[in-house]
Amino acid sequence: MTPIAQEVTIHLDQRSYRIVIGSGLLSAPSVYAGLPGANAAVIVSNSTVGPLYAATLRSALVAHYSEIHEVLLPDGEEHKNWQTLQSIFDVLLDRGCDRKTIVFALGGGVVGDMAGFAAASYMRGIPFVQVPTTLLAQVDSSVGGKTGINHPLGKNMIGAFYQPQRVVCDLGVLGTLPVREFSAGLAEVIKYGPIADMAFLGWLELHMDDLLARRERALSHAVQRSCEIKADVVGQDERESGLRAILNFGHTFGHAIEAGMGYGVWLHGEGVGAGMVMAAELSHRLGLVDAAFVKRLTVLIERAGLPTQGPVLDAQDNAGRYLELMRLDKKSEAGEIRFVVIDGPGRAAVRPAPDSLVRQVIDACCA
Repeated sequence: MTPIAQEVTIHLDQRSYRIVIGSGLLSAPSVYAGLPGANAAVIVSNSTVGPLYAATLRSALVAHYSEIHEVLLPDGEEHKNWQTLQSIFDVLLDRGCDRKTIVFALGGGVVGDMAGFAAASYMRGIPFVQVPTTLLAQVDSSVGGKTGINHPLGKNMIGAFYQPQRVVCDLGVLGTLPVREFSAGLAEVIKYGPIADMAFLGWLELHMDDLLARRERALSHAVQRSCEIKADVVGQDERESGLRAILNFGHTFGHAIEAGMGYGVWLHGEGVGAGMVMAAELSHRLGLVDAAFVKRLTVLIERAGLPTQGPVLDAQDNAGRYLELMRLDKKSEAGEIRFVVIDGPGRAAVRPAPDSLVRQVIDACCA
């Protein structure tokens, strides 16, 4: 029996694909029908998710593939590096995987990014499917084809745009997420309101308690609407030449927090939570939104269980350290930091800001 599911389509001509959203999808063989034909599949997961769900996915895939291999990566953002990526290639080569082999990324954003990058690179590209098991991955990182690894000097600075064949979002797996991980995912849900849909922001305010309680109806709407907004943006700007950059609202500050604290100390969503407050405050100081908007967003982020103040990265010159790290952001041009700001509620823009003003924001928004 096929589970009841909602679908969102990413429209990219020949690279178009479906995002399937519902409960009970992980174990349903029919969900994986219609993918490119292959003899072998490789499940890439991590030491936390693999023991929970790899056997379930394997049981669904045996209807479609005669060989199924597994790669178990260490868990954590701190392992999103060349050494861990190499372990995926080791299995692909050792098992004699050919260019029709299909990779299934079973895990959160780190697993999805690395499995996708491995698929993009192995034999110059083999197909892969995203099977995200965290809220953050379901609403953001699994959608849109961004793959890659971190460098000690910058997050996601090494990678490729490489679209999956399908994204399978099983809402049932979100029940096993630790509270902190679940809250981190809510940051990526919340961001879609200020940048694209104030009605959705209002819905989140009304239903935050339902989301925190992980009620399926609320989760289904939040994941679907988030994916619809991202699909629309990615369909217009696949390779982030312009519009797609608005999806990084709060991320310029957030990535600086992650790098400055050391990857894994703050979760990605925690950095984005504090980063959205800082970006909203910058928008206010640029005269784009009023103080009430900043307060409204801050209250919602706090309700989601996320930090609303950034950490101190340098006791001597905290703002200077933030600026140093933010100059490594992918949106920077010729050393000039470009920020995603709210250009009026429900609209976002990318623009530079004077260092002096950014320093004021950091001083005001850091604990």
